[in-house]
Amino acid sequence: MPAPVPTLGYPTRTAAVQALAANGLHTSEIARRIGIEEKSVSALLCSARRTKRPAEKNGRTVLFPIDILDALRIAAAKRNISVNELARRIVEAVADDGLIDAVLDDGGTE
Repeated sequence: MPAPVPTLGYPTRTAAVQALAANGLHTSEIARRIGIEEKSVSALLCSARRTKRPAEKNGRTVLFPIDILDALRIAAAKRNISVNELARRIVEAVADDGLIDAVLDDGGTE
């Protein structure tokens, strides 16, 4: 994981983005002030929301076929996280960002 980048007097870019968003600034303005792309601002905000959840506390078990877990190994290794953590993050991102219909593309009828 890369070292934190102090930004605008905050210890990290994420902290700066969160503070500016809390002050009502639009993502485009935050991106301009920090000098990053607007999509990076959105990604930092989404990531910050997800990190507030306990990873396994108060959770339930979900079983995945071994071939699915094997398919995730390379992506998990690139991120230096476990396959289970990667699967958890993917499901969280899909749920948080309302992407279920887009990912499944089944019209909600399955």
